[in-house]
Amino acid sequence: RLLSPSALRATPRLLCTATQQKSSGAGSEEENGAQKPEPSAAEKALTEEKAQLEEQVKDLTDKYKRALADTENIRQRSQKMIDDAKLYGIQGFCKDLLEVADILEKATQSVPKEEVTSENPHLKNLYDGLVMTEVQIQKVFTKHGLVKLDPEGQKFDPYEHEALFHTPIEGKEPGTVALVTKVGYKLHGRTLRPALVGVVKGP
Repeated sequence: RLLSPSALRATPRLLCTATQQKSSGAGSEEENGAQKPEPSAAEKALTEEKAQLEEQVKDLTDKYKRALADTENIRQRSQKMIDDAKLYGIQGFCKDLLEVADILEKATQSVPKEEVTSENPHLKNLYDGLVMTEVQIQKVFTKHGLVKLDPEGQKFDPYEHEALFHTPIEGKEPGTVALVTKVGYKLHGRTLRPALVGVVKGP
């Protein structure tokens, strides 16, 4: 029986397709049956280099973080030094002014109060002027953070007071300040000059 021309054209295609499928099937069986090949020397080298680079990146990241932390610490310390300089830069000037305040205080205390009357206008005017000056200088001190320490009757504090003597005093608690011979001062919470005091001694 003779085949038509169209059938003759289709036959080679079918044969070709069958051959490809067979070859493909055989190839899959070979791949499944074969073991995975060992990595080449180049692949091993690349893997080692990758691990080294990752370790270097980790190390550099740690160093960068530490550098940032050190920089921040330096910035904070520098800022504190600047702030302290602003607060305590007048410390030497204040110490000199304390002597003036002491003289004013002694001057007002030395004036006999019974003689400060209208019958003695010159003395009264002088005394009033001294008192006003003393009040004004204390206002200036307070404005700039300078505070007087007059601790009579308070608990003795070695950070703010300097004990000149200890003496037993009946009726007063031991360890308290019995007498202030010279007032002290603090500048922004820091003792600029301790108060000179006498402390009550225990029995």
